[in-house]
Amino acid sequence: MRHLICAILFLAVGMNAIGATTTNDMITIPAGAFTMGRDHGADDERPAHPVTLSAFHIDRQPVTNAQFAEFLNVRGHSTASGARLYDYDDNDARIHQVNGQYVADRGFENHPAVEPSWLGAREYCAWRGKRLPSEAEWEKAARGTDARRHPWGNTAPDRSRAQFAARFNETAPVENFAAGASPYGVQGMAGNAWHWVSSAYRPYPYRSDDGREDLTPGPVRATRGGGHDSPAGEITTTQRGRTLSRNPRAGHHNISFRCAQ
Repeated sequence: MRHLICAILFLAVGMNAIGATTTNDMITIPAGAFTMGRDHGADDERPAHPVTLSAFHIDRQPVTNAQFAEFLNVRGHSTASGARLYDYDDNDARIHQVNGQYVADRGFENHPAVEPSWLGAREYCAWRGKRLPSEAEWEKAARGTDARRHPWGNTAPDRSRAQFAARFNETAPVENFAAGASPYGVQGMAGNAWHWVSSAYRPYPYRSDDGREDLTPGPVRATRGGGHDSPAGEITTTQRGRTLSRNPRAGHHNISFRCAQ
């Protein structure tokens, strides 16, 4: 019986080479310091600086259209006060109502959910009993502790690792890029769709206690990872989306998200 229990636990919780554990659809990122930002990138990525985080969990893959449709069927596309959770009427949306129910468009069920507003992303995570990752958490989960340029290392991107330099709205299924996983095994942290994070877009160094983690809607938020229509140079672990259109009150064709705990 003891051997059976051990086997079940081994299957339910895995561990990769650097100590990150996986449980169901989330990966545990261990506590400790990492280098955030870089000195030779864009101005908003400077300076490189150490940040120490507690352990946290993060979704292995981005939230999909099918998953977000489940949320819309419970909460609707806007709040009682009229704030948008999802731009359902945008031509770029990949979730539509069919017979009164929100359904992901056929063929796009497992693509990253684009067009949620920042508030929609925040509320979806809360509905799942989770939250948006902070900008620092996102970067550590993507980068690890060796200050790598891309989640998979320092080699140039290719189409086995990420969706980039693609046509407008040409996202790909979230499971397509296991080869581009971060050192912890987190997938889809480069290209395909940018990710909303909890943090307001403010200059570095990052500090969690300077007001940037106030979750009251309003400030422009950082976005991370690059999208399907980003050039190769933009899908790095330090890119913050400084030139990206990212009004937090609206959804966007190239911004998705994932949750943390």
